[in-house]
Amino acid sequence: MSSQTGTASTAATLAPALFPARTPLTAAQIASGIQAALSIQRRAVTHGKRPFAAVLLAPDNETILLTHQSVDQVNHAESCLARLAYTHYPKDYLWRCTLFSTWEPCGMCTATIYWAHIGRIVFAGTNDQLYELTGPGNTENFTMNWHTSDFLKGCPQKDIEVIGPLEEEGRIVVEESDKYWCTRRTAAGQA
Repeated sequence: MSSQTGTASTAATLAPALFPARTPLTAAQIASGIQAALSIQRRAVTHGKRPFAAVLLAPDNETILLTHQSVDQVNHAESCLARLAYTHYPKDYLWRCTLFSTWEPCGMCTATIYWAHIGRIVFAGTNDQLYELTGPGNTENFTMNWHTSDFLKGCPQKDIEVIGPLEEEGRIVVEESDKYWCTRRTAAGQA
């Protein structure tokens, strides 16, 4: 598991009320948050949706505030959840919240999380694992070569904490997601 936490951001220095301290996550809270997201992912797949899910935990690192699944190729779980969260909660509150995702958030989702002012991201499976799982040229998931931390690198405005990938939880997410993607690889003529 990797974690990236920047030093105090420029914005935090200029507007400290918007950047209250976050409560550190325990290993048990991280596992519980990913399990909650995995539960949403399982439900999504049962209803024919793609295997991506996100959960927003309150600053107490226990209370689930919102959940979302992937709707389609444009309405991803993380970006939809971040927009919904921003409509319902104040920025200083969201800064202390954690968005859990079964998969590493893409560039669109990372940017939406950034603008929604959610202070921490935890993810299980990586973009590289997703590419291997979906296969090259998969018309349902044209995976880009990026990582969440790449999008946030060099952002002096906000020091969003990124925790992931998670080795054990990532393995489970990959295994369970393969049940969905194996049929799409076969239909596309991939192994």
